[in-house]
Amino acid sequence: MTDFYSGTPAPTRTLDTDPTQTLVTSDFVDERGAELQPEPEQPPAPERAASAAAVRRVPSPAQRTALVVLVAIGALALVFIVMLVAGVSSESINALAVFATPIASMVAAYYGITLSIQQVGNERAEKEKALARADAADAASRETEVWASQMESGLRVAVAQLTAARMGTDAVTKAAGTPDGFF
Repeated sequence: MTDFYSGTPAPTRTLDTDPTQTLVTSDFVDERGAELQPEPEQPPAPERAASAAAVRRVPSPAQRTALVVLVAIGALALVFIVMLVAGVSSESINALAVFATPIASMVAAYYGITLSIQQVGNERAEKEKALARADAADAASRETEVWASQMESGLRVAVAQLTAARMGTDAVTKAAGTPDGFF
């Protein structure tokens, strides 16, 4: 976030509070100070603190790529400055090419590997989603089969009761859409 008038970054702050912590204002303490008992403070869980610190230290893939590119640009700038200080000649231009080629190759390789790893991660996530959809479709198919079996059983009972009552079952078989002789 930047300050609108000066273009400089505006100060921001983050709150490192426990979501289960109860916040009490000074007005509340003045009104009900005698009723409140001080709560013993619990130290933060070490596994939560360690995982939060680990999450903060891990840069995103875009940040890592930008860092590699910036380091490569810095290295090339350093080599170019050394070339200017030493004097521009055909030997210094050849030396610059000797230094620039591997640096550019490493940056390109790093970018390619990072892109490949991201694609593999995306494909794995898509595979998991597809498997979840397939499992849901399989469960729905089983439920449909159970429902169809129950409906068939109900129709058989209805036809049996109509036959026992010596009533015609033609209307039931037509409504059920069953072939002749199904029941």
